[in-house]
Amino acid sequence: MTHILGISAYYHDSAACLVRDGEIIAAAQEERFTRKKHDAAFPMNAINYCLEEAGIAADKLDYVVFYEKPFLKFERLIETYLSFAPHGFVSYLKAMPLWIKKKLWIKDMIATELGFKGKILFTEHHESHAASAFFPSPFEEAAILTMDGVGEWATSSIAHGRSNRVDMLKELRFPHSLGLLYSAFTYYTGFKVNSGEYKVMGLAPYGEPKYKDLILSHLMDLKDDGSFRMDMDYFNYGVGLTMTSGKFHKLFGGPPRKPESRLTQRDMDLARSVQDVTEEVMLRMARHAREVTGARNLCLAGGVALNCVGNGRILKEKIFDHIWIQPAAGDAGGALGAALTVWHHYLNKPRRVIAGKDSLKGSYLGPHYSNEAIETYLNENKIAYVRLDDEELVREAADLLAQNKVMGWFQGRMEFGPRALGARSILGDARSPKMQEIMNLKIKFRESFRPFAPSVLREKCSQYFEMGGDSPYMLLVANVQDSIKRSMTREEEALFGIEKLNISRSSIPAVTHVDYSARIQTVSADNNPLFHRLLKNMDEKYGCAVIINTSFNVRGEPLVCRPEEAYRCFMRTGMDFLVLGNYLLDKTKQQATLDDKKWMKEFQLD
Repeated sequence: MTHILGISAYYHDSAACLVRDGEIIAAAQEERFTRKKHDAAFPMNAINYCLEEAGIAADKLDYVVFYEKPFLKFERLIETYLSFAPHGFVSYLKAMPLWIKKKLWIKDMIATELGFKGKILFTEHHESHAASAFFPSPFEEAAILTMDGVGEWATSSIAHGRSNRVDMLKELRFPHSLGLLYSAFTYYTGFKVNSGEYKVMGLAPYGEPKYKDLILSHLMDLKDDGSFRMDMDYFNYGVGLTMTSGKFHKLFGGPPRKPESRLTQRDMDLARSVQDVTEEVMLRMARHAREVTGARNLCLAGGVALNCVGNGRILKEKIFDHIWIQPAAGDAGGALGAALTVWHHYLNKPRRVIAGKDSLKGSYLGPHYSNEAIETYLNENKIAYVRLDDEELVREAADLLAQNKVMGWFQGRMEFGPRALGARSILGDARSPKMQEIMNLKIKFRESFRPFAPSVLREKCSQYFEMGGDSPYMLLVANVQDSIKRSMTREEEALFGIEKLNISRSSIPAVTHVDYSARIQTVSADNNPLFHRLLKNMDEKYGCAVIINTSFNVRGEPLVCRPEEAYRCFMRTGMDFLVLGNYLLDKTKQQATLDDKKWMKEFQLD
């Protein structure tokens, strides 16, 4: 057997992935173990987990591969600093010691940290992304579109996947970057770069695209094929410590919004404008990828592929027959792509494709905890619980959700990627008009404008949403069906901006965004049988095959990984019930610790 370990690290979302004879055995982000959101450190914890899951020691690995080429990236940094000199000297002084001491010597670090004496390989950043998108996909052939901030030099690329090969065809180069354009507006509207981009996407429907023409006429020169050049006088990310320049601020009427300050209509309009521009670029790039490759299927990866609204536009425009999006589309997925590149390219191993089915196992590739391990934890900590069999569990959970209870759901292997997919999830009743507000303020402690996503029975999806295909990884947006929309009053139609928030728009108001859209996860019995049975119970007993599914964490923390993190999150939020494997925990039966009480008092939950 051949074991290949893929590693991504040192930018954000470090991760590890282990592939055995072409099969994906395990994958996880480092943040889940260290509890540091978007942890960029060398992913030793994630590596140890992957080795444990495979049942091998590091010295039994055949190959270790890093997801990008550090010397090529270093070359880009040096050339960029030289081209902007003397500007950026402060940034240069901050960056160089880290590169000289650590980032350039990744090969030595891997060998030392793992005690590994075998072959250490490197792939290019966008090659890793493209491989992560194509090789696990259900397609024999596909166009591959990768869009992100920047790798070594590439910021967007088109590749062609056929059989066991990925051929890189075209690329857009730094500093012209769709991901960095979006991040610039993330920074300007007061959110954190590399983690707040999805907030901009969620804010966009509250605004109007008032600045779209300004972006296209001043910030970028967009071509028909989706390529573009950016006027770098408006940006500071090339060598500076911020994303935008004084010229950018002057163009848009003031300095960046201060984080946590009140959102204005201008912020919403800026979000809508950059979202509309991003969708236009994505559509043009997708059309060009179709022309260049002639392929009928599309695979997407890179951080921009997490823009599920843009993905939904590509699907709706029918540019391709089918699209498939890598669930860990950001840098974490690079570890997966690097490992698969070694298997298929370096070792020239064939690829096995099952029509209509990907090889990611539902993205349930992280740690799992048996009922025995969970019961030991509960007993040792004197935690009150009731044990139920599977059928009792899904029936009771459906009844509680129908009573407007909020439930933590901890089952099986943890998800790989940023989305909760029914393994580490918080659940609620999609029919409740108040559930979005309750879950945002009392559970997630986050901005009230942010929408929640629905999980829906795969076989019932088209009854609720304008989408007939699969969306197993919650990376496609579609509108709710006209048949379940609610007619708006004249007064409601006249509302503007954030005033639109608490208006019910459909029979599933808690997951219907202000523009009648939803970010959908389709649930099949194949990938997650227990979660599917829960949804089926909701449908059969209460006539609704849709529930709210949001990530099991609070604002600023990664998704929970272990039972103890799930219990702590349960106790420190307004959740009513927690399911850990086959164990049901009732909040009213629990004894809060002193630390829990302090936490709850801080958020006014006691």
